[in-house]
Amino acid sequence: MTQESLARAVARDRHLPPAATEGARRYVNAWVEPEALGGERVEAFVLILRTRGCYWADAKGCSMCGYSKDTLGRSATPEELAEQLGRALERYGGQPYVKVYTSGSFLDDREVDPVSRAKLAGAFAGRARRLLVETLPEFATAERVVPLKEAFGGELEVALGLESTDPTVLGKFVHKNAPPSAYLDAADRLRALGASPKAYLLLKPPYLTESEALADTVRSIAEAAPHFDTLSVNPVHIQKGTVVEWLYRRDRYRLPWLWSVVEALREGARVRGSRRLVSFPTAGGLPRGPHNCGRCDRTVLAAIEEASLSQEFEALESLDCSCRSRWESVRELEPLGAEA
Repeated sequence: MTQESLARAVARDRHLPPAATEGARRYVNAWVEPEALGGERVEAFVLILRTRGCYWADAKGCSMCGYSKDTLGRSATPEELAEQLGRALERYGGQPYVKVYTSGSFLDDREVDPVSRAKLAGAFAGRARRLLVETLPEFATAERVVPLKEAFGGELEVALGLESTDPTVLGKFVHKNAPPSAYLDAADRLRALGASPKAYLLLKPPYLTESEALADTVRSIAEAAPHFDTLSVNPVHIQKGTVVEWLYRRDRYRLPWLWSVVEALREGARVRGSRRLVSFPTAGGLPRGPHNCGRCDRTVLAAIEEASLSQEFEALESLDCSCRSRWESVRELEPLGAEA
């Protein structure tokens, strides 16, 4: 099976039927997590709305993304979104940082209509200092960003899934629908509109060795830094119904090592300029998430989080474990396996 046919087969299998109204009135999840805001340690309120999800996931989707399982299979009505927001506000504790996700693009009218976007931003106005949303680059336009920024009144942060600045990695391995230049241009537009652009960079897309993946992430940090205010290194974790899972179940994919995350931050800190560089690995230390040997995972993850919050990366250099030499051997031997 070719990469192209595999991607489209997986996309067909994960397509959801339209959900009933009752399910559409409940958000997917909400929680509080540690963050930093202007050098201050704060708590962030995270909300995942239930919407139609990413339109690209229906056609082909990204090789590592399985968030379509949390969607409605149709657009949510303004009334359904209002009820989701109302229920979420009951759990909101006045955190200064609010992150709102939709398993797709918050700025896509098919996921969240313009009136609902403004109402959501207004609900946190005067209560939160920063609001973060995600989008694909084609929706990062003045007609969508300016009303949202005005409704919120505080700092608006918009995250883009750049993943890699290498066109081949982004197009053939991650399966994005736009080239890196579209993401860099969108980040520049966001800055011009008074929003703060954030880049997600994917560590170890399928079909890359550990060393290739690490080099790709560090290079992407350097090339994306002039365009973004924050760079987030996101190591792959296995989500259901994805190309990565298909490969993983056939022993054709190994999750990234946490040592690679550490090295990406250490090397990335040297080329990021003044940009904020962070990593908060999802499912870290678990079998379907980035991990080391199991004995050192908790310590390494804590160090990664602390470095991300403090922006001080020197302490990462003192981390060690017997499995680090195995990680180094893997990086040396993987190219030989590819040649065999």
